[in-house]
Amino acid sequence: MNLTVDSRLKLVPIEIRKDKKHFIVEDTATGEFYEMPEVCIDAIHLIINGKTLGEIEKELIEKYPDEEIGLVDFAGQLAELGLVEEFDGVKVGLEVHKSKESLGFEWISPKLGQFFFNKVSMILYSILFVLNSILLISHPELFPHYKDLFIFRLMVLNIPAWLVITIILLLIHEFGHILAVRARDLPTKLGIGHRLFLVVLETDMSPVWKLPSKDRNVLYLAGICFDTVMLFLSLATQLLIPNVSGVFLGILHVVVLDTFIRMVYQCCVYMKTDLYYVIENSSGCYNLMENAQQLIRKKLSFIKLSGTEEVIFDGERKTVFLYSIFYFIGVFLTVFLYILFYLPQLFYAFHKEIPKLEKTPRSLEFWDAVLFVLQITIIFGILLYSWRKKYSKKTIKS
Repeated sequence: MNLTVDSRLKLVPIEIRKDKKHFIVEDTATGEFYEMPEVCIDAIHLIINGKTLGEIEKELIEKYPDEEIGLVDFAGQLAELGLVEEFDGVKVGLEVHKSKESLGFEWISPKLGQFFFNKVSMILYSILFVLNSILLISHPELFPHYKDLFIFRLMVLNIPAWLVITIILLLIHEFGHILAVRARDLPTKLGIGHRLFLVVLETDMSPVWKLPSKDRNVLYLAGICFDTVMLFLSLATQLLIPNVSGVFLGILHVVVLDTFIRMVYQCCVYMKTDLYYVIENSSGCYNLMENAQQLIRKKLSFIKLSGTEEVIFDGERKTVFLYSIFYFIGVFLTVFLYILFYLPQLFYAFHKEIPKLEKTPRSLEFWDAVLFVLQITIIFGILLYSWRKKYSKKTIKS
């Protein structure tokens, strides 16, 4: 594309919304969203009005004397984003322009979502969160322990039980997000991904950009709200039915363990957890993680972090610096979770099962150990698949 100051552009259909600090530009064909400052929005409006790049540049230089204005470069960036339909009457890039990704769950009534997510319900979720904290502090015996994972004597039964319980809890968590999105009459979808060594389900939250900033946090917190309910029900059941024992008690312990870890895990905001998006949205500093990584690379050159150079808008540096502190706190919090729960669980399981491989193949203990190793292999296989899927997408995009 040979752009000059005399070029005129025609953009693809877009929608522009004012956000907290800047503007959100939506490509209505693909559902992609881009944050831009006011000067870029003024340039886009002038492009839509049919002015040449040179005319727009002169007009913007007068309006923004302190800004560095370069319309030819800006037009090239718009083209790279797929926002240019044609220039100087010549169509460009339409053959590679992506179509909007199909979303769903529109069969869920918005009224159902509004039943679970409204002003009253959010107060109730907050009360339950406080009650959970009080119960865990006042009743130390309810606090989760790494051995809570092992419901049965046979290890081969514990992993399927844990997987079933975890999948159900993950679906409940993600269904919270789905209901909150549908409460706003927006579509979404459910996918699979990973966080470090954990396979996770992910609800597509991109439609939230259609909402004002003040309305997005409820959608981000919806999963934690449902986690709070599950944790309270599990803790309260143990207190109200003190004589409960056996498998049912073991299931309650796993629910508390899994839910507690997931809720603490949300505080590891060096990853894009639900709480990360709340911080990003509340501050109005989007690409917060990427900008923090850029800052860390500059300040601590010996730390190698992947990522491309991001633009930090004026007034965002203090927020990015503060987030960088929580970035490291999240790293230490993850290490704490692994030391307190994950590694002891793994060591305990292998300590119990590996010696059983020396038993005779006719014994139940031998096959318990063999099937345990097979289960662990399958779990890591799923994890590797999710990694491959994620990073292959990055390679294609780059």
